[in-house]
Amino acid sequence: MDSALSVDDQAVTLDFFPYFRMYKDGRVERFFDSPIVPASNDHQSTGAAVRSKDVVISPENKVSARLFLPNSVEKDEKLPILIYFHGGAFAIESAFSSQYHSYVSSVVVEAKILAVSVEYRLAPENPLPACYEDAWAALNWVISHAKNRHLGPDPWITDHADFSRIFVAGDSAGGNIAHDTVARASTEGIEDGVKILGMILAHPYFGSGEIEKIWEVICSDSKGPEDPRLNPMAHPDLLLKLKCSKVLIFIAEKDFIRERGQIYYEALKNSGWSGELGIIESEGEEHCFHLKRLDSDNARILMERLVNFINK
Repeated sequence: MDSALSVDDQAVTLDFFPYFRMYKDGRVERFFDSPIVPASNDHQSTGAAVRSKDVVISPENKVSARLFLPNSVEKDEKLPILIYFHGGAFAIESAFSSQYHSYVSSVVVEAKILAVSVEYRLAPENPLPACYEDAWAALNWVISHAKNRHLGPDPWITDHADFSRIFVAGDSAGGNIAHDTVARASTEGIEDGVKILGMILAHPYFGSGEIEKIWEVICSDSKGPEDPRLNPMAHPDLLLKLKCSKVLIFIAEKDFIRERGQIYYEALKNSGWSGELGIIESEGEEHCFHLKRLDSDNARILMERLVNFINK
């Protein structure tokens, strides 16, 4: 703590350890963020199986993304697109962290896809709905390439994206953001010829315990415990309108928000939605274990199911 700051400035206004702590002077102290790592497009010298680069989506809102492309892609080969939202209680972590860089790279290699890992604004400095607006901007940025397939903002997407095979995914709070993005696309519509084929929710956060308290504090326009962004299960009419062909949900036996993922699955199943729905529970595992232990047996099972979900 900076001793030059006044005692009043050092007063804590929000304390949600182990996620973040906010002080009266506006400073935010975050916990458990993974180290930031650079993108790497130098595949020829490193021999890496995937290359990556960072792009700006919305300069005014400081929204960006890390793009991933497998080196095995052929010229003009079209690949499925994965739009990924990282977790972290809406307040920590980054698309540029070592944890998410490693995980998304692994998915890209295993599934042979093009991935867009979104760096959205974090709370509490940027209260919700900032992250939802950034996610929507990211989806529309990707789709904008379909309007002019030769003059899009990024050549990787222009040259290699199959816009009929878009997948939206995320873990924890990122799963919440992924659902909201698909739900909004389902009601507001997207470009003709573009299709969100599937949605993947890994240990999704839809309210529970301490995290629900965080959401209520950092959301500037909360509509209470039945807010459709926090609790879509309370709105089967909106679940029914989801315009994607299939949904895959991961839950874990020892996850502190496991029950909410199960309830989401049951609510979608009973809503009348007619798509393909699957759920996988990892026995003996905790929240987002697959990000930390990519080579564990249960993480490999999830990776295989994800790859099959995308490519079958």
